[in-house]
Amino acid sequence: MTSSTRLPDLTVRLAETALVTAPFHLADGARLDSYFDEYRLAADPELLRDTAAAMTALVPSDAQLLAGIELGGVPLVVALSAATGLPAVFVRRRPKGYGSRRQIEGAAFNGRRTVLVDDVVRSGGQLLAMARILRIAGAPVSDALCVLERPLGGRTLLAEHNITLHSLLTEDDLVLSQTGDPS
Repeated sequence: MTSSTRLPDLTVRLAETALVTAPFHLADGARLDSYFDEYRLAADPELLRDTAAAMTALVPSDAQLLAGIELGGVPLVVALSAATGLPAVFVRRRPKGYGSRRQIEGAAFNGRRTVLVDDVVRSGGQLLAMARILRIAGAPVSDALCVLERPLGGRTLLAEHNITLHSLLTEDDLVLSQTGDPS
């Protein structure tokens, strides 16, 4: 059973709101013909709430802390924290250059079983880098959650580093929700 058959209404709403068919350039220079716009998801309070509610089923039962990845994972982790009651932290790519100068902000994290949260997983490189930062800081990470998984090797890379990826939807789920064709 695919995610789109378990969550048909939510999948259609996510596709209609956040799936954009237009050229999109990735940081590595690659180009996509369509992309998932996490800002459109985060800007719709009902859709964000419903997405977080659906993602609660993906949170491992022994999770103690949720970690939102800058920037797409931050609104998701806030909503997921509210839906689950688990505290949250926010992880930057680089330490803040002023003020606290921290790379990890939010709840106390040392030793707490931490689950990474991001919007889209492609290659998995960003989640792996954030997992390393958290692990070095003392937060054990063995799971990651995302709204959308694109089939670009992320699941495999994360598994090689003992991180299990749990995705709400796959790229195929979004495409099927737009066409209505299960074949």
